[in-house]
Amino acid sequence: MKAIVWTKYGSPDVLQLKEVEKPIPKENEVLIKIHAATVTMGDCEIRNIRFSGWLKLLMRLAVGIRRPRKKRSILGQELAGEIEAVGVNVKHFKKGDQVFAVTGFRFGGYAEYVCLPEEWNDGQVLLKPSNMSYEDAAAVPIGGLEALHYLRLANMERGQTVLISGASGSIGTFAIQMAKYYGAVVTAVGNPSSLEMMKSIGADKVIDYTQEDFTKNGETYDVIFDVIGKSPLSSCKGSLKENGTYLLANPKVGSFSNREKRASKKSSVKYISGNRNNAIERLEQLRFLKKLIEEGKLKSVIDRRFPLEQVPEAHRYVETGQKSGHIIINVV
Repeated sequence: MKAIVWTKYGSPDVLQLKEVEKPIPKENEVLIKIHAATVTMGDCEIRNIRFSGWLKLLMRLAVGIRRPRKKRSILGQELAGEIEAVGVNVKHFKKGDQVFAVTGFRFGGYAEYVCLPEEWNDGQVLLKPSNMSYEDAAAVPIGGLEALHYLRLANMERGQTVLISGASGSIGTFAIQMAKYYGAVVTAVGNPSSLEMMKSIGADKVIDYTQEDFTKNGETYDVIFDVIGKSPLSSCKGSLKENGTYLLANPKVGSFSNREKRASKKSSVKYISGNRNNAIERLEQLRFLKKLIEEGKLKSVIDRRFPLEQVPEAHRYVETGQKSGHIIINVV
């Protein structure tokens, strides 16, 4: 089968299209013929090990000290496709089922086929929403789960004001829609090309981050959700209401995160970061997202599509920071 293989850390040029052996499902696994996958900023960060301090060490321990381990050599963390075969102990899926999945650190999305366990701790496989294409379904798991996870932790009430910083990306586009679902008044901060898109999915107000600093405009919010880790709590305190909540989805540096937590203890602000849920909770959340999608209350926003052989170009585009929505890899 064809796959984009990753044998060393570095620029998008380290991603190479190669012929590799087609996997065979184990007793508890399903073999998925992949139709679509995605490229996220997280994929780019992992490809280049773009982390600092202890987090960089932890990532190397998980993926490979000097280079990616062979079993981690195909990136791609979310996908959608059709089950081609099932192991003898698989209970909930059959050949022909159309599914979407988040693979976790197993990766494997940049290929024509992948084998995934029916149930495991690091990811999930689920029948895809009936009203979504493979492209749209592939874009749901990472952004949708992250947005839902953090907004649930905020315990929002109808009518509260929420600002989402980094609202034009994979997590942000779902966060806008989820915040509206919970009845919030949403201000979305994104890149210049994303303003109309953010309005179209529910944002009540949009801010072009290149033209306006939301921390200096005098507005205050019940919740600030920093999706990309570029609006530290120290800068946002003046933009939060009394007893407001600050959500940080992407704490890249441990010392930075700890410093923010200590700062929050000296104020009325509630600081939430990390605290990922377990596999059972994630599966429940993925089912909830699927329900909202099938009810027409949630959708994927696709910016660009690339064929499998152009994954390196897709990575370069994501790293510009100018995408509006999701970047799709068409495998079939």
